[in-house]
Amino acid sequence: MRKTLIHDEHIRLGAKMVSFADWDMPIQYTSIIDEHMAVRQAVGAFDVSHMGDLIVRGKGAGFAMDMLCTNEVQCQPAGRCVYAHILDEQGRILDDTIVTVLSPEEYFMVPNAATTGKMHSWVRGHLHGQELVDMSSELACIAVQGPKAEAVLRELTSADLSSMKFFWAAFMILDKMAQAGSDPRTALLRGREYASGDRPGVKAFVSRTGYTGEDGFEIVCENADAVGVWRAVLEKGDRFGLKPAGLGARDSLRLEKGFLLSGTDFDGTQTSLQTGPGWIVDWKHDFIGKQALLQQKAAGGYDKLVCLVSEDRGIPRHGYDILADGKPVGKVTSGTMSPVLKKGIAMGYVPGSLSKPDTNLQIRIRENVVNARVVRPPFVRRD
Repeated sequence: MRKTLIHDEHIRLGAKMVSFADWDMPIQYTSIIDEHMAVRQAVGAFDVSHMGDLIVRGKGAGFAMDMLCTNEVQCQPAGRCVYAHILDEQGRILDDTIVTVLSPEEYFMVPNAATTGKMHSWVRGHLHGQELVDMSSELACIAVQGPKAEAVLRELTSADLSSMKFFWAAFMILDKMAQAGSDPRTALLRGREYASGDRPGVKAFVSRTGYTGEDGFEIVCENADAVGVWRAVLEKGDRFGLKPAGLGARDSLRLEKGFLLSGTDFDGTQTSLQTGPGWIVDWKHDFIGKQALLQQKAAGGYDKLVCLVSEDRGIPRHGYDILADGKPVGKVTSGTMSPVLKKGIAMGYVPGSLSKPDTNLQIRIRENVVNARVVRPPFVRRD
């Protein structure tokens, strides 16, 4: 199994490790619920260095990205992050990703860990003279998530964080760290204009994004700086109640917000019309798979992914049957006990006629059948 540069730090902290997409990753340090609630109420830190890192650049790069992405990218200003699906010609989701505009001719794309190789091949096969740079093995990423995330990051940098809006990014120097960074070598960090000027410190690419539904930042740095950044985040975050968090909390946090998990909530057979949300497709531009989606939209009759809240005791899990009037109509793709709601929550595909909010369904949990209700995502909303 592959290991991130922070792997030994997880072992030192007593993390329970599991195999995930061929990576040896922490699933929890203390307990999933403790780490989950730390992120909801204060702040948590995740090692997400297993994610992919691709740059597409050159003349026509914006047009190429628009053809690859369901949401329009090249019309966005530099620094803007865009969430999109990548589809095949039949409209089926190959991956979901965040693309950040670095300039009109340069774009930073983050594929999922399990799909990085596939996305590298897919993107390369649909470029027309543009350059594709794969930095997945050269960069680390640490996500600092929660209502106190900005307070923690302020302990690391003099850059103005208050001006950075959600789903925006910037190059910045972590100049308050004890460990100074080395000169950047990757295509992402080399030769950039950094916020807070040219001063000693770790050079990083920081986006105000995340996978928890909370405020937060994802700090991308070179491998040589990974351990130093991780230790600094934990040290500076301690007085804010920061806890390191593993894949277990990451999964329950994203599910409470109704976020998709690649390979689980879509497996290569579903389209963007089935998963939603509606804004994931910008119909004003051309993209691979658009015609297939238009045909599917016109024909109708397809299953849709819904969010379900259990009205009875029981924890829904992946693969459990979803029922309507006692008859199977679909399967749970993701399910857990919500640490915030103290109720079972799930996502799964059902016929479109059963997908409207407040539709009453059931979930078979082992030998029991429990009542469930379709709700609009997210399950848990910010105050």
